[in-house]
Amino acid sequence: MSVGLGPLPDFHPVAGVRLGTAAAGIKKPGRPDLVVMALDSGSRVAGTFTRNQFCAAPVLVTRDHLAVEPPRYLLINTGNANAGNGEDGVADAQTCCDALAQETGGVAEQVLPFSTGVIGERLPVDRLVAGLPDALDVLSPTGWADAASGIMTTDTQPKGATRRITLGGQTVTISGISKGAGMICPNMATMLAFIATDAAIDPDLLQQLVSELGDRSFNRITIDGDTSTNDACMLIATGQSNAPEITSASDQLPVLREALLSVFLELSHAIVRDGEGATKFITIAVEQAASVDEALNVAYTLAHSPLVKTAFYASDPNWGRLLAAVGRAGVVGLDLERVAIDLGDVALVRDGGRAESYTEEQGQAVMDQPEITVRVDLGRGTVRETVWTCDLSHDYVTINAEYRT
Repeated sequence: MSVGLGPLPDFHPVAGVRLGTAAAGIKKPGRPDLVVMALDSGSRVAGTFTRNQFCAAPVLVTRDHLAVEPPRYLLINTGNANAGNGEDGVADAQTCCDALAQETGGVAEQVLPFSTGVIGERLPVDRLVAGLPDALDVLSPTGWADAASGIMTTDTQPKGATRRITLGGQTVTISGISKGAGMICPNMATMLAFIATDAAIDPDLLQQLVSELGDRSFNRITIDGDTSTNDACMLIATGQSNAPEITSASDQLPVLREALLSVFLELSHAIVRDGEGATKFITIAVEQAASVDEALNVAYTLAHSPLVKTAFYASDPNWGRLLAAVGRAGVVGLDLERVAIDLGDVALVRDGGRAESYTEEQGQAVMDQPEITVRVDLGRGTVRETVWTCDLSHDYVTINAEYRT
């Protein structure tokens, strides 16, 4: 089940990127679960990672490798997170990098590993390594769709986005994939996301962009309030278009930034739309806050409230749950008379209580929709922040109760 999530787009190939997907039997036989992304020489890679202190072994190894060698390969597996395994997990991730380097004639530090799946189980290294030749045999610039399927866990649909823009009179391509449906409350990005462009981007700017854009997209989504051990969001620039290199001083930077942001937003929203058991896609916009932290505290208090989320699932216009969540969000000195809460285009709360114009029928008409916006005006400042979330259904409990079976 997903909310307004359509089929994958026809991906535009990104010059300098090839993808190969194979079934290595990491968790289930015959299921695509291993992806290799091969990057041409000269490609630049930047990323953001989970802040969960039990971060997974591949996160540790990827961070180390990024500091040593220009990456040439991304190695992604699903079915096993390789998290919670201590030094054994690090050794297993490194063994997989060594194996791919041996297969390709490179060095292990040029390989960035990523894993997703069950936490606390040893990575079946032998099966993963045995699957590498199959993935390498099918490396192709057109392998994006297969890769989007190959990184799924509890996702019901693969997720991807693609764009073509013009920079300096030259065509530039952006394509990306993401995965995630549960354990989503990123503190950097999402569970896994890989975005590539053939633009040439200054290395410092590349890191700035992935941090900034991740913060405006993947860092503004939540399904269940749980931050994964394996979150990673990677931005790749191969530099193989004919457009001039983009630096922080380039007049074309705003065009590139906007195009990249649209891809980041589409990929992050797709995760919420495919949230485990989700039936509603909910936008929570907090306006006129005194600070970013204040706005986000209110937005996430609403987004994480089980009572709010279950009301959305039931299509129940129980507006008192929204009011109560705003009231417990920790806003110091909140003037209740200035707070306004809207459900879609329906006024719910004005002057400290229910809006005089509100009727249950109006609220019900909004709650029956699959996509809903909640607006909260705090009347305290000029800051606006938006968070995207979903409802909480019976299926979420079922999916997570049966996740390891």
